[in-house]
Amino acid sequence: MTKKSSLEIQLVAATEFHPPADIDWSPDETATSGEALVEFAGRACYESFDKPNPRTAGNEAYLHHIIEVGHLALLEHATATLYIRGISRSATHELVRHRHFSFSQLSQRFVHPEEPEVVVPALIAKDEDLSRTFIRAVEDARFMYEELLSGLEENLANEPNALLRLKQARQAARSVLPNATESRIVVTGNYRAWREMIAAHATEHADEEMRTVAVAALKILMEQSPVIFSDFTITKLADGTEMASSPYA
Repeated sequence: MTKKSSLEIQLVAATEFHPPADIDWSPDETATSGEALVEFAGRACYESFDKPNPRTAGNEAYLHHIIEVGHLALLEHATATLYIRGISRSATHELVRHRHFSFSQLSQRFVHPEEPEVVVPALIAKDEDLSRTFIRAVEDARFMYEELLSGLEENLANEPNALLRLKQARQAARSVLPNATESRIVVTGNYRAWREMIAAHATEHADEEMRTVAVAALKILMEQSPVIFSDFTITKLADGTEMASSPYA
């Protein structure tokens, strides 16, 4: 029986910063590790650890300044890793186009879910008749996948390597699986890359699922590094979904 999947994103890792003991500088107590590292990297460029400019002496003011002037290379020192579940293969196809991220995605060659899950597009989910048609199409594709898998395993019965036999069968049969198939992916990126992804996909005109992913990721990153992502504003659209934008992204 096909199950409808729901999006779940978790922060699983983030930068931890350890200031050099021999440098007379310490980050603000309110700064997160990532934010402190970004400031440290910027001050290392000019040996400005003594904070000569009172307007940018604090971490928050310093970070706001570098974002406003576009000195975004500093943001590449801090990273965050998110584990995303309940995302469709079609959405991950868009996500992996962001080449500055690192990805580790669920393998369809190895994993054979006992209860397959799909992500139903919001426009279809709002209509009961269309939802039934969608699920029926998915289940038909899943039936053909199982038929192909069974036939391929029979055809490959003479292959002595059981793992190779399984991989070859699944990699051929998976071609009929729909883009709506639920996937899971670990994504690591520096803060500049996350900002660029969010700016590209959190807009009103972006794919709705990707917009949902981008806004959900932004909310997590706003908690992890509130200053670095504070220029983004989340607003509601007429249909009740959310978007985000920034004057500096």
